[in-house]
Order: sequence, then C-alpha cells, then structure tokens
Amino acid sequence: MTAIAESPTSPPTPTPTHPSAFKRTYSRWASLVVLCAGTLMTILDGNIVTVAMPAIQSDLGFSGPGLAWVVNAYLIPFGGLLLLVGRLGDLVGRKRMFTAGLAVFTAASVLCGVADSQGMLVAARALQGVGGAMTSAVVLGMLVTLFPEPREQARAIAVFSAVGAAGGALGTFLGGALTQLVNWHWIFLINLPIGIVAWLAAVRVLAPENGAGLGKGADYPGAALVTSALMLTVYVIVGAGDRDGTATALLALLAAALFTGFVLRQARAARPLLRLRLFGSRLLSGANAVQVLMIATMYGFQFIGALYVQRVLGYSELATGTAFLPAPVAIGLLMLVLSARTIGRFGPYRVLLAGLVLITAGMALLSRAPADGSYAADFLPPMLLMAAGFAAAMPALTGLAMSGAREEDGGLASGLFNTTQVVGGSLGLAVLSTLAASHTDDLLGEGTHLLPATAEGYQLAFRVASLIALTALALATATLRTSHQERDEAERDGG
Repeated sequence: MTAIAESPTSPPTPTPTHPSAFKRTYSRWASLVVLCAGTLMTILDGNIVTVAMPAIQSDLGFSGPGLAWVVNAYLIPFGGLLLLVGRLGDLVGRKRMFTAGLAVFTAASVLCGVADSQGMLVAARALQGVGGAMTSAVVLGMLVTLFPEPREQARAIAVFSAVGAAGGALGTFLGGALTQLVNWHWIFLINLPIGIVAWLAAVRVLAPENGAGLGKGADYPGAALVTSALMLTVYVIVGAGDRDGTATALLALLAAALFTGFVLRQARAARPLLRLRLFGSRLLSGANAVQVLMIATMYGFQFIGALYVQRVLGYSELATGTAFLPAPVAIGLLMLVLSARTIGRFGPYRVLLAGLVLITAGMALLSRAPADGSYAADFLPPMLLMAAGFAAAMPALTGLAMSGAREEDGGLASGLFNTTQVVGGSLGLAVLSTLAASHTDDLLGEGTHLLPATAEGYQLAFRVASLIALTALALATATLRTSHQERDEAERDGG
C-alpha cells in the first residue's frame, strides 16, 4: 500500500503513546471486559444448575421427567431466540440488545432464586433463557467490530473464549459449592450483584450503536418461522429420551417444515431477516458445522464426566466441582498465553486441527475409565488433554467463523455461532446421556452389578463422543482447508 505524506499543517497521526490512541485502546479493552462479564454470567448459569439438580428436586418435589425442565426451560428459548435477537441487534443497535438482555437475565435470576414452586422456577428459567439469548447473541459481532486488526482480534477472541470456556467448567464447581455450603437458591441469587455491576459498566463503557433500523430487515413472518423452528428443534433434542420414536419423528418433521418455510420466505422477502448469502461463506457454514460436533463432544464430557465422578468414583457435589477445576484453569491459561501467538504463527486452520486431535485423543482415553478407576490416573489426564485441545480449537474456530461474515451481518453471524453451540450442546447431552442410560439398563437386565454396569454405560458414551470429535476433525479438514487457502490467496492478490 502506498504511503501518503502528511502536509505540514496535517494533524499528527495518533501513535500508541498519543493520548487519543491510548484512550481508544483503553476503551476497547474495557469494553471487552464488560462483554466477557455479561457472557460469563450467562454461561455460568447454564452450567451451575447441573450439580444442584438433586437438591432442587428434593426441595420442590420435581418428578424425574419434570426435573429436566429446569434445564430445558432455559435451553429452548435461549437456543430458539439467538438467531432472531442477533439480527435484531444489527437493526436496533447491539449495545441496546446487550444491555436489555443483562437487565432481563438479572431480573429473571432473582425470580429463580426466590422460587418456591415448580411452575415459578420453570417460568423464571424460561425468562432467563430469553435474557441470555439477548446478551449472548450480539457479543461476537461487537467484539470483531471493536478489534478489526487481525492480531488484536485474535488476542481479544482468545480472552473471550477463555472466559467462556472456563466459565462452563467453573459453573460446575460453583454449583456444588453454593448448593452444599448454603442452598440451591444462591446459584441464582448470586447473579444479582454481578448483573447490576455488569449493566452499569455496559451503559457507561460500551460505545452507542444506532443500528441499521428495523425497516432494513424487520421480517416478522420470517422471525416467527425461524424462532418456532429453532425452539422446536431444541425441544425435540432435549426431550427425545422422554418420548416414543414416532412422536419425536413427527416433531422433527414439523421443525424441518418450519425451517423450509423460513428459507422460502427469506428467498422472496423484500427485507429478509436473514440474508441467505450469509451461508454462501464456506468458512462460516463449515465452522458452524464443526462447532456443532465439537461442542456436542465437550458438553457430553462435562455432563457424563460429572456423573462418572459422582456415581462411579463416589465424589460429593463439592468434590465433583473441585475435580473439574483443573480444566478451566488450564483452558484459561493456555488461551490467554498461547492462543493468539499460535494462531498468529501457524494460522487458525492448523491450530483448529491440532486442538481437535487432542480432544479426540482425550475422549478416547477417557473411554477406558473403569469401575475401579481413580481420578488421578483415569480421569485427570484425559480431562487435561481435552482442555488443551479446546483451548486451541475454540478461538481458532471462532475467528474462522466470524471472518466469513460481513460487518453489517456481525450480530446475525454471532447469533448463528451461538445457536450452533446450543444445538451442539443439547444434541451431545441428549445422545450421550441416552446411550449411557440405555446401555446401563441392558447390562443390569443381564445381571451385571450396578457399579460396573454404570461405568460401562459411561464408557460407551465416551467412545461415541470420541467418534463425534473425530468426525469434527474430518469435517474441518474437508471444508475449512479450502476456505482457508482461498482467503489467503485473496488477501495476497489484494495486497
């Protein structure tokens, strides 16, 4: 690029030591802290409830199937609304959507914390899902706008991914600690001071955005179709184990019909909610497909792994949460210290593949965890291997996905990326937990004792999870390699 000489009267170009440059740098990184705080709160809450489920069931008298709705009531609106609110964030302003989401989520958390009946808790959890979707859907779009320069963007994504990944595992620890030391109500009430501080900081720190305006893409029929389709999809996945196969198949067909109607609507609408050209980016489409499989593996590990530690190794709630602490510590440190450097040196594609190899290997090792196993020998090493793999893969995958979207579609691309996380997590949980339970029941029916039957059920789930991770590796190799090369060639040609 040709340099343009400055005239003697030109204002000085800001440098890193110039006050205006320093102010902009401070503002951007302060904004990242606020975005990470809001994201951490929603991610923590999505996981913190897992360990507290037995206490909630005992206190409010949930049945087995009814207890699942403490989780499902959150996941269905959260997963169903991410795409819609991501696009609305582009139209009305992402800051407005983010701060409104924080307010809704915090208020709903208080309602969850004071709930004294099943209906109140389930309804408040659904409202939490709405607020969580509003907060989460626009974050990545705001992040890539704040940090357009590749190296800084890689560093910012690494920080954001570290907070998100560590928050997921940290939720398991906090859930066990708060439930055992105080009571389950505090897993929700703790969000009140965090939410207030995060909202005040967001209002003060985040730069205002006007958005494109609702008239640029307020396709209300399309919004109704895609939201219904996504909510039904999540409902089908999370509730598959409680219905017969015929009902599940009919609901899946209905969801497919709604998606088809949405696609046809977007192809013909004058102002579509979702521009279908977004899916023309192989980077964006391929990265989201890989993420579904990778998150299915990791979410399955988190859930089935917690059950293995509790039911096979005999750990208490607090001990189980403590057992998972090395994973978020490792993920956070590796992402913050090495992620941006390795991506800058080797490129996101190679780093992603290396991470997926580690995840696959760790899950394969975990599938050998026996009934008489030990935490130090059979659980901790595979967990750390998967933590290292996730620390490498997640920032690289995020960068690849968001680089495939135009700036005006940042909120929508962010919402899509978060949607595939929810779908992947729900799918992994439904498939792997069903496999583990059914295999354990079969072994018990054959006369196998409870402990070895339970361990073998979890082993099967871990083996299947390793195959899912291997499929993610193959898909990334097949789809993202071509896109990576094409992008590099385009940058060289343009430079």
